[in-house]
Amino acid sequence: MSQDYRLSSWLPTTNKEVKIRGWEELDVILFSGDAYVDHPSFGPAVIGRIIESCGLRIAIVPQPNVNDNLQDFVKLGKPNLFFAVTSGTMDSMVSNYTASKKKRDKDAYTPNGDKGFRPDYATTVYTKILKEKFPDVPVVIGGIEASLRRVTHYDYWSDQLMPNILTTSGADMLIYGMGEQPLRELIALLKKGVPFSSLRTIKQTAYLQSKEDKLQKNKNWEDVEIASHTKCLNDKKTFAGNFKVIEQESNKTFGRRILQEVENDLLVINPPFPTMTEEEIDASFDLPYTRLPHPKYNKRGPIPAFEMIKFSINIHRGCFGGCSFCTISAHQGKFIASRSKESILKEVDTVANMPDFKGYFSDIGGPSANMYQMKGKVQEICDKCVAPSCINPVICSNLDTSHKPLTEIYQAVDRHPKVKKSFIGSGIRYDMLVPEFNKNADPKELEEYTEEVITHHVSGRLKVAPEHTSDPVLKLMRKPSFSNFHQFKNIFDKINIRKKLNLQLIPYFISSHPASELEDMANLAAETKDMGFKLEQVQGFTPTPMTVATVIYYSGYHPYTLKEMKTPKSKKDKEDQHRFFFWYKKENQPWIKKVLKSVGREDLIERLIPKEEEVRRPKRQKFTDKKGKQKEFVSVLKKEKTSFKKRGKRNKR
Repeated sequence: MSQDYRLSSWLPTTNKEVKIRGWEELDVILFSGDAYVDHPSFGPAVIGRIIESCGLRIAIVPQPNVNDNLQDFVKLGKPNLFFAVTSGTMDSMVSNYTASKKKRDKDAYTPNGDKGFRPDYATTVYTKILKEKFPDVPVVIGGIEASLRRVTHYDYWSDQLMPNILTTSGADMLIYGMGEQPLRELIALLKKGVPFSSLRTIKQTAYLQSKEDKLQKNKNWEDVEIASHTKCLNDKKTFAGNFKVIEQESNKTFGRRILQEVENDLLVINPPFPTMTEEEIDASFDLPYTRLPHPKYNKRGPIPAFEMIKFSINIHRGCFGGCSFCTISAHQGKFIASRSKESILKEVDTVANMPDFKGYFSDIGGPSANMYQMKGKVQEICDKCVAPSCINPVICSNLDTSHKPLTEIYQAVDRHPKVKKSFIGSGIRYDMLVPEFNKNADPKELEEYTEEVITHHVSGRLKVAPEHTSDPVLKLMRKPSFSNFHQFKNIFDKINIRKKLNLQLIPYFISSHPASELEDMANLAAETKDMGFKLEQVQGFTPTPMTVATVIYYSGYHPYTLKEMKTPKSKKDKEDQHRFFFWYKKENQPWIKKVLKSVGREDLIERLIPKEEEVRRPKRQKFTDKKGKQKEFVSVLKKEKTSFKKRGKRNKR
């Protein structure tokens, strides 16, 4: 830790630290399910610093103990304005459980990865305790857990449809999405003396009121009412139909106010703020973060999530991919908020001058690494758009997909005298680098960006996410045809060979996604095997609130068409689909033969189950030569092993 930092450099976490700042009382107390890392990649730290920048006295209580006498909830007393509550950077259930509902062995946001410091449904648990201890103090909830549970939603871990999190927690207000804009407005109104109970027209907030009470009007807003929570409980198709409205309104430039009856209450979800301007997002990242965990953790071990992003730079927010299994656009929005080049390079300089920086950045990226500064060419067209994705089924003709600003950022970072190399650790949308798919872009620009990334910013392996090989499944996922991955692999191979880089391309895939059949997984295994892959980066589909795929998983209906859809749901179905990823394991091969024979796909048996002579033969990897012809080569390591064996035989003779 730099000696320039004193304890007062962090937000206070104890009464002693409050007094170090010379404060006798607090305006806001923030409770978080994460350990306190004062870094712009950690939501609780951002919220704390925003509140501080508004001139308020703020303290943070990280990972309060809910299993003792609840001392952590009362130790700092009662704030003047409100309590703030977040489960942390992740939904607590995703943080605590795997896709198969098993308890995770580690918590990445806790020192030493220790588990047990974050309760299930943390936002609700913390809020209920605070409302019991301080019933007259307002509680504002936010973060990804609150954001994605702001309306009737399916909870995979309890396997039930749940009402909005305001109902279950008893909180007074919910801030959804990126919280800077609504939080600043909330604080400005409170400082003017507006009573908390009157704060009903702040954008990007939600609250409950009695059905009998008059709804506060805003002349600039239109209202849309969705089916009540009770109707959703009684009819899965009705629940599915709600989601189309929710997703579209959440991703509009000017959304409508959403209303939903929940027993005797009315849930009111105000429209979102417009996408943050460059000036606004810069202001958030330029706050005085120490970029380090609080000193209280010095003897408890490293925090895994911090170690992963310690030397990384986040350059934008949002994602216009709209993947049906992903929550990024539901929380950060589909429009991209990009930082200025000056703000990014200022942070690069700050990190480069940290005492333990060795010259390497682990990531210069965002939710999707290559969406920096991309936006509509004509904003008025975007303002009328209701499409959940800007690049599916095709790239919108109004989307500027130039990669030139991103290439310039990478090169500017690498020109810093203390930077030896910067890597791109975020996921890259490889389909946007395929000229046949990204017809909006200048092919030369795409080529320059792709060569820049592969040549200078890949640490041995480039990870991309085709997710599946089946076109029907990919269509539902809102992902492009797998043919685009073949084209990208050819581009990757040519650069890899021409530059003699010896890099690996690592694709990510998902099993058990809605619409995925066992035969689709068999085809996935065969096609990726034919390409020379033994899959490593694979996962089973995990239903999380606020995604199309989760709505289908629970209801059996597609929310946009209301047509019935199949989804693997039983433990056996999920395990069987996942098993095809590992066709190369001997223990799986008799089962694969049996399954493929039962569905009449003996042709796939020949492709998947290697013959004895193939097992003994060194593994061959496929690549495309300069003339575009498919060829194979035996890896250097395998050649060496073979030559050693031959030498051994000669010596024996």
